[in-house]
Amino acid sequence: MRRSVPVWALGLITAATLTVDAAAKPIGPAVFCSINSSAPVCQGQQPACTFCHTAPPERNAFGTAVAAALLPGTARPLSDAQFTMNLGAALSAVAEADSDGDGTKNGEEIMAGTLPADPASKPRADRCPPGVRNPVYDVCFYDRKYVYKKLNLDFCGRSPSFDDLETFAALGQAEQDTAIDDALSQCLESQNWVGKDGAVWRLAHRKIKPLQAIKSGSNSGIIPLADYDDDYNLFVYANTGDRDVRDLLRANYFVRRTDGANTTYAQIADLASQSIAADRRAGMITTKWFLVSQVMFSPLPRTAAAQAYRSYLNFDIAKLEGMYPRQNEPVDYDNRGVTADACKNCHATLDPLTYPFRNYDGLKRNPFGSYVNNRIERFFSGISPNIVNTPETGYVLGQPVSNLVEWGNVAANSDQFAAAVVEDYWKLLMGEKASGEAEFVDLWRKLKTDDAYHVEAMLHRLIRTEAYGVP
Repeated sequence: MRRSVPVWALGLITAATLTVDAAAKPIGPAVFCSINSSAPVCQGQQPACTFCHTAPPERNAFGTAVAAALLPGTARPLSDAQFTMNLGAALSAVAEADSDGDGTKNGEEIMAGTLPADPASKPRADRCPPGVRNPVYDVCFYDRKYVYKKLNLDFCGRSPSFDDLETFAALGQAEQDTAIDDALSQCLESQNWVGKDGAVWRLAHRKIKPLQAIKSGSNSGIIPLADYDDDYNLFVYANTGDRDVRDLLRANYFVRRTDGANTTYAQIADLASQSIAADRRAGMITTKWFLVSQVMFSPLPRTAAAQAYRSYLNFDIAKLEGMYPRQNEPVDYDNRGVTADACKNCHATLDPLTYPFRNYDGLKRNPFGSYVNNRIERFFSGISPNIVNTPETGYVLGQPVSNLVEWGNVAANSDQFAAAVVEDYWKLLMGEKASGEAEFVDLWRKLKTDDAYHVEAMLHRLIRTEAYGVP
């Protein structure tokens, strides 16, 4: 059962997102989650601006209702203290309303982890409707026959044979559980799962963002700059076998793939296609492809930091997610105007995330994609008088880090990383994003503990969930 979320505390969410008649309060989500760590919206994530907005500064129905109840008649913008002291009362005033007209009160939606401004998002009924019957599957409860067929399709890429299904159906419940685990173990070694262009390989697409025109190595493009196959190989390697998935952000090694009837992956110390020294490596965010494609010619590579944050922690700063603003930031070392009112709220988080990337080069020096001591001083000193003072120390998830290797370690050990890993597989296998479901939270927490960060152990738990096993 979900624990109730104090309605007054949700004022901090709105404080983070109201931007028309009041300054944005990007600390709101983090403060809310520090107070209400059990809230569904805080389970390995933070509330986004879409809780109260369509696209900031435009409010959705719920945000409009809250804004109308928030100190009506008081001059805008409100101060931080006015927000904090009065939003609770405003939210209490709209808790019994139904802003999205879906038949569920705002307060009930908040406590259930659904969105009070989205009629398609509402609490699901816990009980199966009376009289529901299905001649093939038990559509109200975990159905082992359904799971056996589904996992073969999901992981092996094929349906089990009729004879296999008949044999499975004749087993007792305990024997069926064993058969399910055995089938999953076999499928996790299949080409459909671990092979080039297999299911795990495809999970990496949005993180690697391949562009064949500038690919080097096999099947190279017209301007071969870096080989993203190295990135896919590392991604699949860390996500399969008896391996620690945190190596996505911690690996100081590379991976060689051998194709054949059974694709294999092997850890190696160095690759001729890579340029980063071992002591400067942080897994996927220091590969040659990542640096070439995300840093390129940037003196202060904010794009690289934002892509790393989005890919491995599921925080999109452009959507006001994962806000951990630092006091006295941004400094605007490169004279890009980031201290302007329209920019500073995001950059107070983004710029400290970016500083540890300051010496990682994309395309300014050959070999491309390498670590260059005093990179800014050597290549970009003329951009602004203050740019050479850009530090290499920074912050990720509110924690100080001295360099990018430490950045990767802090991120990899966070709740957000574990939740993001499980989220990838949840969406792959369930077809939708998790929304703080208890089973989802249990999976990412046990990935960090019982499963020792081994994805395959987590997957054996995932196929036992009702989310996966109820038709």
